Amino acid sequence: MKIEHIEIENFRNIEKMSLDFGEINIIYGENANGKTNLLEAIYLFTGSKSFRGTKDSDLIMFNKEYAKLKIDFFGGKRKQNAEITINEKRNAVLNGIKKDSAAALSEEIKAVIFSPIHLSMIKDGPEQRRKFTDRALCQIKNNYKTVLNEYRRCLVQRNVLLRDMQKNPELRDMLLIWNKNFAKAAAKIIYQRCRYVKELEPLAEKIFSGLSGGKEVLTLKMKGAFDYENIEPDEIYKNMMAALEKNTDEDILNGTTSVGPHRDDMEILINGKSARIFGSQGQQRSCVIALKLAESGLLREMTGVEPVVLLDDVMSELDEKRQDYIFNNIKSGQIFITCCDKNTVLKLKEGKTFRIENGMAAGD
Repeated sequence: MKIEHIEIENFRNIEKMSLDFGEINIIYGENANGKTNLLEAIYLFTGSKSFRGTKDSDLIMFNKEYAKLKIDFFGGKRKQNAEITINEKRNAVLNGIKKDSAAALSEEIKAVIFSPIHLSMIKDGPEQRRKFTDRALCQIKNNYKTVLNEYRRCLVQRNVLLRDMQKNPELRDMLLIWNKNFAKAAAKIIYQRCRYVKELEPLAEKIFSGLSGGKEVLTLKMKGAFDYENIEPDEIYKNMMAALEKNTDEDILNGTTSVGPHRDDMEILINGKSARIFGSQGQQRSCVIALKLAESGLLREMTGVEPVVLLDDVMSELDEKRQDYIFNNIKSGQIFITCCDKNTVLKLKEGKTFRIENGMAAGD
């Protein structure tokens, strides 16, 4: 797919912007002028929330009542258009038809983004790594977000019941019902995450090996309350029911569910050691780049759609050899790259350039 044109109004520090894009787009300028805001506007058309973890209301320019984004794009073998309006919530229109939610845009528009903020996927706790797999699966599996929401609903209800049981032990009989609902939803989440990570690993390992000059090996594995290796949904369900039963007394005491997908982690290892604990800054950055480029490749393989690749300030800390390797592994498709100085992107002989200053852009 390809985004051909974008119009932005009252978004972050961008009051008005209208741009036509090419296959390769270099967006440059000083920091805090709006480069990342432009990539963020593009990414919202995937139906996901901001990759910066921002509330929708914070996306609207100060003293404005709304923000509006429009794109013309080529996808599904035809020209299409989409619009997002942000006020109290995000509203989306695709080809003139209002959608029930902005998330519905994910069926037509695919993108993968790398930003320095994603280094938290290595540096921070398991939540960021779970978000990585869940966001990727939402673009690949149309029903995954529905299953994820069902799981979260079951988790909330089970936790409420656990707290009620602290004062009313007779409610224990109801726990079996919620355990079954919880385990059923959990099994679907765990199975999909494990399948995704298993298919992602060889792609990420190949890219990471290239970045490290073949000196290091990257491995990935989902970890949880029991061994997830080569396990089917029915078996996951049975094991989850057993884990819930085993932890019942502890869960009642704490008023919270101690096992399940909300506690799982994607283990990231370099030469068999934790990248979070033992990895250097350069190794951790290379891990995230490898995972993001692998995500792009797997998205292409599993959906048949060439995702837009958004690289926010990824090249400035890489030497020429690593830059060249990254470009060689973005096989095709549309690319957006931000940098402070357009000369930073050493290996691009072609492409459109846009200078961003105070929320305004001008093509070179």
